[in-house]
Amino acid sequence: MNNTRTLTRAAIIASLYAALTLLLAPISYGEIQIRLSESLTLLPVLLPEAVPALAIGCLLANILGGCTIFDIVFGTLATLMAAVMTRRLRNRPVLASAMPVLFNGVIVGAVVHFAYAPAMPLLLCMVFVAAGETVSCMVLGPAVLRVMRRLPSRLFEA
Repeated sequence: MNNTRTLTRAAIIASLYAALTLLLAPISYGEIQIRLSESLTLLPVLLPEAVPALAIGCLLANILGGCTIFDIVFGTLATLMAAVMTRRLRNRPVLASAMPVLFNGVIVGAVVHFAYAPAMPLLLCMVFVAAGETVSCMVLGPAVLRVMRRLPSRLFEA
């Protein structure tokens, strides 16, 4: 991040992610979750600074949301890994939008099982998290990108 505009955009993305997650806490956390803030995980397609911003936003949301240390560490790591892969696959939109579904489904699904719902089968936890991610990343995420692409290009200049 080489300048004030880039840093500001990253701070806005991190803040939006954390604020949306916390504002919609009843559906953002738990065994069955639809974290609508995850629709922002497609922003690395357009903005490289979104990669660390999303990880910071997730970290803040998990800390402020009262998550266990496992969720704080591994949930943030899942978001970071998904954001990195989304950036790398930015020219292949379907694959890019599948990265948060895959990483969060497996990693956060495992965290949900082991930290919050051990009575629920591991695979079911993974499926529930992946289903919520699908709504956020493959339905809402492309809509977020369409809106972002309509914004004046000067907003994205470094």
